[in-house]
Parts: sequence; structure tokens; C-alpha cells
Amino acid sequence: MSCANRLWGAPRIHGELLKLGFEVAQSTVARYMCRRFGPPSQGWRTFLSNHADGIAAVDLFVLPTVAFQILYCLVILRHGRRFWMSFGVTSNPTAEWISRQITEAFPWDHAPEYLIRDRDGSYGSVFVRRLCAMGIRDRPIAPRSPWQNAYVERLIGTIRRECLDHIIVFGEAHLRRIVGAYAAYYNESRTHRSLDKDAPFHRAIQRLGAITSQPVLGGLHHQYCRI
Repeated sequence: MSCANRLWGAPRIHGELLKLGFEVAQSTVARYMCRRFGPPSQGWRTFLSNHADGIAAVDLFVLPTVAFQILYCLVILRHGRRFWMSFGVTSNPTAEWISRQITEAFPWDHAPEYLIRDRDGSYGSVFVRRLCAMGIRDRPIAPRSPWQNAYVERLIGTIRRECLDHIIVFGEAHLRRIVGAYAAYYNESRTHRSLDKDAPFHRAIQRLGAITSQPVLGGLHHQYCRI
């Protein structure tokens, strides 16, 4: 029974044996069950892979301005196509502000099934209630385990390496313009290895015409196309 029914535990097998007339202790059943290697259910990586189209992730990162003001940027990413859904910039990331960003990022008929986040104190009870009202299942990661939110952590690293590490930010409005311009480039033009060298918004192959380039963020990057 144990080998033929891999989803059955000792209580389930013990019940079947009792119905078949075998008087045996449940502890004995547990002792002689076949041993399985690996976790009894799907691991975290398997969960992310199986539900990629229905998962979104959210995270905050910090950036100082030229006047040493601390700004917080919230990014929201859909796992399926690595689509950067939305971002917000503030100097005071309250639970109410984060909840409003979630509402604006996801129309009611396009909300993800799961939302992955860390256990930052900025996500309060207001945030959790908003997710519940929108039908989104809250999935906080384990403490001190940023690898469990790897997709959005990778996005934040990319934003820093390819954008913010090369630009001096003067203020909140300036940061919004910079991140907005890079987000458009990230979604529409930047190719991703995880998408077989495609962009989150599918980018058609162009074979005819002269190649032209358009500078992005003052020439930090370029968009190439044929005309």
C-alpha cells in the first residue's frame, strides 16, 4: 500500500488495514512504510515553477539622494514573463501606501493568485487585508531567506547595476522619471535569458530595413530597431 499510494501517510494506510481485518498499531505501520527521498510535497522551487503564471512578487529597496535623503522604491513583478508591473517611490513606505500600490498595479480581474514578499515590518495588517479582499493569497518568505524571492531580488539588482549605480538622484520626482524610463526599456526592449532572449513584452524579429538606435537614459542604454 505504501509503495502503490505515495500520497498516503501512516494514518491512511492504518485505516485501510483495519478495514481489511488486520489489527496492527499505527506506529508499526509507520515503521515499515517504504522510505522516500526528497521532500514529501513540492519544494519551494517547484512551487515557483508550477505556478509562475499566477505569481507576483513585491519588494522594497532603498536609495539615497544627492542631499542624503532616503527614498524607498517598491517594485512589483509578474513571474510568468518577468513583466515589471509597477513601481512606487516614497520617503515613508507605510502599509496603507503599499496597499494602494498593489491596488493600482492589479485590476480586479487581473490579480495574481499568489503574492510573494518578505517579512518587512512595512507590510502591516492593512496590507494583508487588502490582499485578502482582492482574492490574492499572501505568501511571505521564510525569515532571512531572500533566495525565496529571487526573481524580484534579481530585478532590483538589475535596476541598480544597469541604472541607478550610474545616475545621481536629486529627489523623489527625479527618481520616478529615471525608474519609469528604465521600466519601459526593461519591459519592451531588454532581452532576458530566462525568456529565450525575448523581452517581457514580446519583441518581434525584424529582418528588413536599416538599423537605427535610440538612446535610453541619456545614452546609458540604446534601443535598436529597423526602419
